[in-house]
Amino acid sequence: MLVRIGLLTDGGYPYATGESRLWCDRLVRGLPQHEFDLFALSRSADQEQQGWVRLPDRVVRVRTAPMWTDEDDRRHAERPRGLTGRLATGLGRSYGRRDRRRFTAHVTALVGAVCAGAETGSETDGTDAGTARGLFADGLYGLADLARERGGLQTALRSETAVRIVEAACRAPGTGRTVHSATVPDYLAFAAELERALCPLSLDWYEEDGLGAVDLCHAASGGAAALPGLLAKRFFGVPLLVTEHGMPLRAHYLAAPEAALGAPVRALLANFHGLLASEVYRQAAVITPGNTHVRRWQERFGAGRGKLRTVYPGMEAERFGAVGEEHDGGGPATLVWIGRIEPAKDLIALLHAFAEVRRTEPDARLRIFGAPVQEREGDTYLAHCRALAAQLFPDEATDAHAEGDNPVTFEEIGGPEVPDLAEAYAAGGVVVLSSVVEGFPISLVEAMFCGRATVSTDVGAVVEVVGGTGLVVPPRNPRALADACVELLRDPERRARLGAAARARALELFTVEQNLAAFRGIYLDLAGHAPPRPTAPAAPRDPDGPPRPFATPPEAHVLGAPSLEPVAAGAPASAGAPRVPSWAIGGESVCAGARGAGDGDA
Repeated sequence: MLVRIGLLTDGGYPYATGESRLWCDRLVRGLPQHEFDLFALSRSADQEQQGWVRLPDRVVRVRTAPMWTDEDDRRHAERPRGLTGRLATGLGRSYGRRDRRRFTAHVTALVGAVCAGAETGSETDGTDAGTARGLFADGLYGLADLARERGGLQTALRSETAVRIVEAACRAPGTGRTVHSATVPDYLAFAAELERALCPLSLDWYEEDGLGAVDLCHAASGGAAALPGLLAKRFFGVPLLVTEHGMPLRAHYLAAPEAALGAPVRALLANFHGLLASEVYRQAAVITPGNTHVRRWQERFGAGRGKLRTVYPGMEAERFGAVGEEHDGGGPATLVWIGRIEPAKDLIALLHAFAEVRRTEPDARLRIFGAPVQEREGDTYLAHCRALAAQLFPDEATDAHAEGDNPVTFEEIGGPEVPDLAEAYAAGGVVVLSSVVEGFPISLVEAMFCGRATVSTDVGAVVEVVGGTGLVVPPRNPRALADACVELLRDPERRARLGAAARARALELFTVEQNLAAFRGIYLDLAGHAPPRPTAPAAPRDPDGPPRPFATPPEAHVLGAPSLEPVAAGAPASAGAPRVPSWAIGGESVCAGARGAGDGDA
């Protein structure tokens, strides 16, 4: 059974940079029996300029649209692969009086629900929370209908009317103290952020040859990526599947205080994304969290347990097969850390823990393999970690240029000494994860494929991934991290047992094959049980085209029947030729034209 899937992405596939691109590419390539239409939102001009990955033939077409707000860059060249998405025509068209009233009512409902700050994910689903969700949905779909009918919302959402609605909602009785303290710059900033978040409503994707042509929509993440799926279900009845490997909603609640946006705007955005997530979970036919940690967040925001099916991300085990089959365990006195160097990985705690390890195991070494630093924050954090290492190990650091003298090394994967990721894992006997924030720990799964014993902090989905095959300690606790590392460094037999168990667990749960098998079944289940969708009105028949079954009513074959050519509006009827009733023209049902003037629609 061939299923045509509309794959919805946000800042990822098919672009060469961004999250979820590897997972989406494996999914598309691993299911050759299906066809995919890609509907992709881009997040920056730089992402657009770096282009796309090479797409397989089963990708029928690609339509893209920008989510960034630089007006000078809000355009992009049409791709040779297919149609490029664009904002619907008529973007700057002025609304009439009726449409202005509709716009005002819908924005008032949506913003009022956001400003109310209802606990959409509370265990006790109170009346206030239910009312807020209802107002949010009414406003959202009302704006979607208006955008589809009148060609876009961008100009209207940046208008003075929209800003005044935001101001009135923030000052309304019952709003929280943070939202109530908003000022004019906050109103303007939130209106701009709201326009960006609702950008998918104004796209030209909601047509019969767009999202109306797919059998199901698969959103590769929640939030903006799932918004077109909501509208495809509303306009065409297309079932929606939502996959979340991380929890972007959590990031909105943990926005850094030093962020450019003020506290009222961050609070409003958190409420907006919470309400949007709740609506996405309510409308989705199936939700596939990547782990139990994500599942708990989804349940908190209203995802029904009957819709939830945990599907672990699929990872390529073959590239680590050679290392996993080794039995020497790499450097027996070497700890290895692998990942993206950033504050959330808490390398500071790891360096302090390693200082404790060195006091009891003088021969121990720590090799830190970082992905190439591309952002200023990562570069600054790396410099800070290097300075701390020099401070903690002053004797060794004095002769840092002598190879092998420094017990801590910062290395980059892809260099002459470690050209491949698998070789980095092979360099040590124990792999360490020291994060304070983590979603699905990819580096931990890779270490398990390599048959390495692991020491990890208890964050995100770590415990779920490791099971009983590694040691887990509290985060931000260098002493506990050091004790666990020393315990494994001193016990090679236990390291070997844990490594073998970890590899077996990873091969059972986290391979590409198990991921593809899960989605293959979900696709067929959704397509097979989807209710019949309404058919579009038939296009006018080409008189020179092939004959169409039942296009001519039986009366046409009766001798002496009148001409069945329709009479143009306003044209006089021919003498002696009775006018043919409208129900006898074309392929419409005879019963449809037999209703009296007072009959209503069925």
